[in-house]
Amino acid sequence: MADQQYFYGTGRRKTAVARVRLYPGNGAVVINGRPIEEVFSRDIHRAEVLSPLRRTGREGRFSAQIKCEGGGISGWAGAIQMGIARALVASDPLVKPSLKRGENLLTRDSRMKERKKAGLKRARKAPQFTKR
Repeated sequence: MADQQYFYGTGRRKTAVARVRLYPGNGAVVINGRPIEEVFSRDIHRAEVLSPLRRTGREGRFSAQIKCEGGGISGWAGAIQMGIARALVASDPLVKPSLKRGENLLTRDSRMKERKKAGLKRARKAPQFTKR
C-alpha cells in the first residue's frame, strides 16, 4: 500500500492531530495500524470519521491509512474527519462545495481547553469569597 499513489490531508481538533492518506481501494480504514472498529467503539465516532466519504458518495472507493496522535478519542474522530475531507478535496476539487455545505468539514474547530490562570483554581473558578 505504501508504494501506491495517495492523497494526503491533515486534520486537527483540540490537541489531536491526524495525518490521513487516502488510497483508491475497498473502503478499509486503518488508524495507527488498527482497524477503525478497534479504535472507535462508539458508532457516533465511526459515523463522524466516515461522514466526508458518505457525504461525497465515495464510501467504498477509498481506503484510508491514518496516523493519529495527541488528545483523546473525540478529538481523534474530529481530526480524522477533517483530514479525510481535506484529502478528498486534494483528490477532486469539485467535492469542495459539498463538504462546505451544512456543517463545514474543511474548517478547523478552534475551541481549545482554556489555560489555568494564576490565583484561580481552574481556568475561571475562583476561591470562595468571604466578605467578613
